[in-house]
Amino acid sequence: MEKDTELKREIGLWGLSANIVNIIVGAGIFVLPAIVAEIMGSSGVIVYLFCGFLIALVMLCFAEAGSKVARSGGGYAYVETAFGPYPGFLAAVFMVIGSALSDAAVANALVQLMGLAFPSFTHPLIRVLVLLLIFSGLAYLNVIGVKQGIGLVKINTVAKLTPLVLLIFFSWKDVSFSNLYWETAPTFENFGAASLILFFAFQGGDAGLTVGGEIKNPQKTVPKAIFIGITFVLFLYILIQTVSQGVLGDELPANTEAPLAAVANIVFGPIGYSLLLITAGVSMFGMLSGEILNMPRVVFGLASDRIIPLDRLAAIHPKFKTPYLSILLYAGIGFTLAAVGGFRQLAVIASASMLLVYFGVTLSVIKLRRMDKGSGESFKIPFGYTVPILAAGIILFFLSNLTGYEKTGILIFIAVLTTIYFLVKLLPKKSN
Repeated sequence: MEKDTELKREIGLWGLSANIVNIIVGAGIFVLPAIVAEIMGSSGVIVYLFCGFLIALVMLCFAEAGSKVARSGGGYAYVETAFGPYPGFLAAVFMVIGSALSDAAVANALVQLMGLAFPSFTHPLIRVLVLLLIFSGLAYLNVIGVKQGIGLVKINTVAKLTPLVLLIFFSWKDVSFSNLYWETAPTFENFGAASLILFFAFQGGDAGLTVGGEIKNPQKTVPKAIFIGITFVLFLYILIQTVSQGVLGDELPANTEAPLAAVANIVFGPIGYSLLLITAGVSMFGMLSGEILNMPRVVFGLASDRIIPLDRLAAIHPKFKTPYLSILLYAGIGFTLAAVGGFRQLAVIASASMLLVYFGVTLSVIKLRRMDKGSGESFKIPFGYTVPILAAGIILFFLSNLTGYEKTGILIFIAVLTTIYFLVKLLPKKSN
């Protein structure tokens, strides 16, 4: 296995910034402007600022923890190194389930989008069949060994960002500034609810820091790239919400399936509407294909390292040499979640799952500093413990906005995972 010391440090400031932007700007922004407007009205912009601030703090925590923990695994590896196997196990499961929930939410949004062009897709039975086709098709392609090239990633990035930038640029002529006035101040309850669901569009940026062993001068490059990447995403998202609210006004919350396509219909006409629908569909499908390519490898790694007690998930297909059981399990979980839920509720639970992982990472930064992990050259966030403590506090605020039912569900899930973990510990070990 290649060691970090053998990797070439060829990723500079702009390359890392672009990597962060590419991962964060996914499918959620094509749907969420309408939901944010429904909750917050014309004052939705302040929620973007708050979410952007949190994700910047969280990514700084990932950067420091990642510079101290050399092993792969991302968030769960940092939590396990700092606090031990049991918290690491919980973080690993929540990371996988959070990703599966995200995929399920995006798959639902994709089917809703298809329903605008072909209304028959809105029929409950056909909807489930389409979801089955999406997940089974992507699982099959990945089992037989399909690989994503960097060229495809670049094409997908340009394909999703270009129409968004053009929409922002040309929409200002149709913006009515009266639609942007705040008629009433948002309530604290609405602010919390909107922040929790909007965080769905900001999560994932930590994956952009997993190339740490190949970054030039990481102590300076990482914080600068985080600032550039998050600032770009924040401005992009704020401008998208502003032009959507300014063009559609009170009609924005009604366009929950494709709010940006509705804006494009006014700005560019039917051609623009179709273009944004296609762009949204490409972005959503691209996100799903990437997730079902990458996340089963995480499951495979967890099983190989015996962090999760399912050795069979570490099996390799004898012909295709892929982790086929992990792929089938992950796709099966994604399909099941997509079939029983809709975009909105799945997005909220996905955000909550990833926030729990992020909470563990922020605390691990404090613990790892006290353990003095890593060399003196590792990246260290300035201002002492201010950033991890502030990030942890904001995450707790986000989680406090879950409904009682959602909080109870998460606690029950943790109890079940805890029972499984300690029961497995009691089982006799297999002798090799």
